[in-house]
Amino acid sequence: MTQDCSYNELYPLQVLDDSMAPEFPEKCIIVVEPSDVCATGAYVVAEAQGDRWFRQFISEGDAGKRLVALNDDYPDIELTEGEYKIVGVIVQRNLGRKVKHYHPYVPGGEPPKGIELN
Repeated sequence: MTQDCSYNELYPLQVLDDSMAPEFPEKCIIVVEPSDVCATGAYVVAEAQGDRWFRQFISEGDAGKRLVALNDDYPDIELTEGEYKIVGVIVQRNLGRKVKHYHPYVPGGEPPKGIELN
């Protein structure tokens, strides 16, 4: 039996709305690394409430966890333990020829830091 390792491969998605603007404008491309582990502040793709979301993951310890849109027009999504799953973490944003990298596993829960490349 051969084992398919493609589940570990990065994959691109196109942002289809303005919920994560201005950091991730509509139509930009994000690159997702499949993972169920991330630090608070990381940008993630998560399954919750029967849907798949692209949001910022915020963990406030005992106060709870939530998915947050960067655009204030969109509400936070409260997460209940055992009722959500982190599917992947965003490691790159492509906007035309501008590429920005993100570090979703920063020790100590610091927000992801980006590096602009031209």
